[in-house]
Amino acid sequence: MKSMQRQTLPFFLATVALLVLIGLIFIYSSSSIFALEKCSSAEYFVKKQLGGLVIGLAGLTFFTLIPIAALRKFSPFLFLASILLTCLTFVPYFTVRIHGSSRWLSLLGITFQPSELLKISFIVYLAHFLEKKKFNLSSLVHGYIPFLFIVGLTAGILLLQPDFGQAITLTTTAFLLFFVVHTNMRHIIYTLIPLIPMTALLIFLKPYRFQRILTFMDPWKDPQGAGFQIIQSLIAIGSGNTSGLGIAQSRQKFFYLPMQHTDFIFSIIAEETGFIGATAIVSLYAIFLYLGLRLAWHVKNTFNLLAILGFVLIISLQAIINIFVAIGLVPTKGIGLPFISYGNSAFIAHLCMIGIIIACVEQDSDN
Repeated sequence: MKSMQRQTLPFFLATVALLVLIGLIFIYSSSSIFALEKCSSAEYFVKKQLGGLVIGLAGLTFFTLIPIAALRKFSPFLFLASILLTCLTFVPYFTVRIHGSSRWLSLLGITFQPSELLKISFIVYLAHFLEKKKFNLSSLVHGYIPFLFIVGLTAGILLLQPDFGQAITLTTTAFLLFFVVHTNMRHIIYTLIPLIPMTALLIFLKPYRFQRILTFMDPWKDPQGAGFQIIQSLIAIGSGNTSGLGIAQSRQKFFYLPMQHTDFIFSIIAEETGFIGATAIVSLYAIFLYLGLRLAWHVKNTFNLLAILGFVLIISLQAIINIFVAIGLVPTKGIGLPFISYGNSAFIAHLCMIGIIIACVEQDSDN
């Protein structure tokens, strides 16, 4: 088993490294025209992403070296601290509003997204909670209701920002982890019955969410307004055909496709590398998921298993949602493509997750 982990981990890390490299190439390719126009430097965004890579690798190294026992012990305090930090986004003095959402903080001259820290601490604390309560999860009072409180508190704060996509991703991951530890579906079914109408209510209470549903169903009804972004995304993907227009030869990056280096970078990749390149990206995420599940399957400690599984699932779910948005299969969510999209907060957080995965594998192997 130790040999299996040692064999799998290098391929897992190589997959991550390849995704990061592809991200740097296509951040420059997709953002160069926009960066030159807005920031007077074609390399502006790729340089900032390289800065994020340095910080992210430092975070990865730190979490690789930290004792997992200590991380597990202090996970409740880390979770509470990240909850409080995320709640600061509701204080106008600290918050930075971008695209109508209060997801970013400005502290000491640094702008970052605290929900990315919450994402890490949530998975770590949830892994600790589920390991500790695994024999009591069948109990409504001692197991399931506390689990629902943790998930509900986290999702509720994200919804208030608002960050509907992140709330859905974390909630889905949490229930998948619960299912791994406790396969009795009764509590989950009891939760899903009221959750479905509650989700529908949350959509209808916010007009922009309902508008996204309508746009998803028929983007051509308003091609110059609400449907513009998804139509331009589909044009980019369709223009790529089999082998693409060539790297750096995208036409949609000339101010046709909004957020071309963030939420819709997959569309630019498909335009420039075609079906072959788009399939390669999807395959890399499939390999990432497979190897991540393999690592989780072969660890002995329950906390390590759940932490690895949680991080692999949340990254994979974000990749699936982002790609589905780009090709018009789900409404827009504001979720980037992990390791590839521009965005230092998410980029650094995902690299830190990889550091924790390495620590879980290495330290589990040493036991």
